[in-house]
Amino acid sequence: MPAWQADILMYHSISDAPGPTSIAPDIFAAQMQALAASGLPVVTPDALPNPPALRVVIISFDDGFQDFADTAWPILRDHGFCPIVYLPSGLMGGTDSWAGGNIPPRPLMGWDRVQALAAEGVCFGAHSVNHPDLSALDPETLEEEVAGSGQDVAARLGQPIRHFAPPYGASNPDVRARIAQHYDSSVGTRLGVAGPGDDIHDLPRLEMFYFNNLARWQAHLAGYGGPYLAARKMMRGVRAMVRGKSW
Repeated sequence: MPAWQADILMYHSISDAPGPTSIAPDIFAAQMQALAASGLPVVTPDALPNPPALRVVIISFDDGFQDFADTAWPILRDHGFCPIVYLPSGLMGGTDSWAGGNIPPRPLMGWDRVQALAAEGVCFGAHSVNHPDLSALDPETLEEEVAGSGQDVAARLGQPIRHFAPPYGASNPDVRARIAQHYDSSVGTRLGVAGPGDDIHDLPRLEMFYFNNLARWQAHLAGYGGPYLAARKMMRGVRAMVRGKSW
């Protein structure tokens, strides 16, 4: 039997804010329309141990921006798509004022809105408490950030939180081992399509800023996106080497 694959889509803000972590609402709507037309099943990470098809799609959002509730969710709901939203539990109701956040900062949802969305069927995961680089923390603080986030969200929603996303995708073996103690899965920012050979606590995702071109996104959905994805991976590798080089 052929191996399954999961296209885990990575979004942050659905808005006209500048930068690669924002996608314009009209582009997002077109991406979701193309996904609906493809007929690929959209699932949550709960389905990964036993996917309903050989190829599935997971729609994920980091940070819990207010524009998820105002803009993204109505579009997703109209298509019958259930996404997962990873929340930095100690910052809800505030802004993305962490290192690398947007200028000007973008507002995050408050807990009342999160609770209302959970009642409508939105799946939520943990994204740390304070949005730090987990790979730079001492063991005690790492435990507080990893375990505490899920505990906070679970207490607010009255349901277990099984899935995690480390801020910035920052991870290492110690971080992944700690995440695995508390969650069924975790996603990062490594570019790629997930499959059974991937570490369930370090799953790759598709950064949807790379698919703002609708024709390119349609080609990927149709199964012809391999060369483009390979080129993007190579470009990422080159940039990483340049950043790491001492001049």
